[in-house]
Amino acid sequence: MNWQAVGAIYGFEMARFWRTAMQSILAPVISTSLYFVVFGAAIGSRVTAVDGVPYGLFIVPGLIMLSLLTQSIANASFGIYFPRFAGTIYEILSAPISPLEVVLGYVGAAASKSILIGLIILATAALFVPLRIEHPVWMLAFLLLTAVTFSLFGFVIGLWADGFEKLQLVPLLIVTPLTFLGGSFYAIDMLPPFWRALSLFNPVVYLISGFRWSFFGKADVSLGISLGMTCLFLTVCLGLVTWIFRTGYRLKS
Repeated sequence: MNWQAVGAIYGFEMARFWRTAMQSILAPVISTSLYFVVFGAAIGSRVTAVDGVPYGLFIVPGLIMLSLLTQSIANASFGIYFPRFAGTIYEILSAPISPLEVVLGYVGAAASKSILIGLIILATAALFVPLRIEHPVWMLAFLLLTAVTFSLFGFVIGLWADGFEKLQLVPLLIVTPLTFLGGSFYAIDMLPPFWRALSLFNPVVYLISGFRWSFFGKADVSLGISLGMTCLFLTVCLGLVTWIFRTGYRLKS
């Protein structure tokens, strides 16, 4: 393993992150704070507790997961797309670096950024609600697993996209709606039977459910199913990345 190469890619991506800290960190925190003001204070004061959890506290895992998914995809997709756009990707491909080392550098940096933002949002949430985490180890495990999974997904999008517009296509038209419909602001048990059954086909439901369980010990689906679905999506993303490097799809053309 060429850890020097991995460190070079990782360090370059993290340096770019810190150069744009105002956009990268402050913007998600402000957006999340507005969610707390609107949903937690204005609407939450008129909503009864959900599964015994005050509504302002109930939405914390969903808000963190919403930011985590969008930031993971955005960081990873832009990180690999820009070298393709600038033509510097050929320098990376011709260097004595394996595909695994390239993925570790880019995906590792994207996941690190997303986890950092998620932890900052978690700290921000503590300013608005009396935060409690019943299973902190599982919380960190789901945070890490989700960040890596969706960073890999963003890496695939960055390789697939042939324009800056396509970088936003999947996150805006697919991922964000699925996150809002995945129980970010409600428990799917509150839905009518038909819509509850339909929600189980939404993969984001399992991510949010498992993450929420780590906070309150309560979830829409069991922990085992949530963990299994997350690992399944991770495996699919790994398979796609492996196929792309083996075939050179969007890399050598």
